[in-house]
Amino acid sequence: MIKPSNYHNKEHLIDEVLEAVKDIQIKFQVEDDEEKEWLLQNSPNPEVQELVEEMTVTMLHVLDAIGTLEPVNGITISKQFGFSKGTVSKITKRLVQKNIILPEYLPDNKKEVLFRVSERGQDIYRLHQAMHQQIDLGANRFLQRYTEDELQFIVHALRDTARASWFNSEKDGPSIVSGEGGAYPEEASNDNESKEAVTINEELNEIIGMLHTLNSRDLKKARAVLEHVFFTDYED
Repeated sequence: MIKPSNYHNKEHLIDEVLEAVKDIQIKFQVEDDEEKEWLLQNSPNPEVQELVEEMTVTMLHVLDAIGTLEPVNGITISKQFGFSKGTVSKITKRLVQKNIILPEYLPDNKKEVLFRVSERGQDIYRLHQAMHQQIDLGANRFLQRYTEDELQFIVHALRDTARASWFNSEKDGPSIVSGEGGAYPEEASNDNESKEAVTINEELNEIIGMLHTLNSRDLKKARAVLEHVFFTDYED
């Protein structure tokens, strides 16, 4: 049985982890801008720089998928990289218009289109690959400062997170749904704000459900890892 003091300590640690998760979400959004800035600064020529300036992060990821798997169709890109079919179709059309990728039609199947990276697109693809190699090197240097036990905990926590269905945790604790008919709180001023609030609360409920399965020692590890990985500045 959990003592009251230990229970409150665990609740406090869970709150700290949830706050860290919120900050991580913000950090990932900022890093998209940082990646774009790195690509612009390291473009091999003005033409590539101009094209990169016009491309979204999703366009860069679709180009990377095509460069890795070419020749490849839209369905394969969608399945292997988690993009919706509509997104792939929209993005590939834009990339073809900019002559960054080339469509290839099969002689016996005019409906299926395969994509290859054009000569112009190869410069952007190689630049994007170089950026990820730089990120991998930086991440490796960063993680070297952790012990094997700490790294094993990180792997364990991340794999559990990837497999977890946190919606099921709602039956073990309070739900964000209130009122009859499953109505959500009325504080939201419009539909967009309401949907955003619901999404955030659902994510928090899921996280809480997973964190409740950890003991105080593991929660302290989780907090320490999050602080070191995401909220401590280090010089390269």
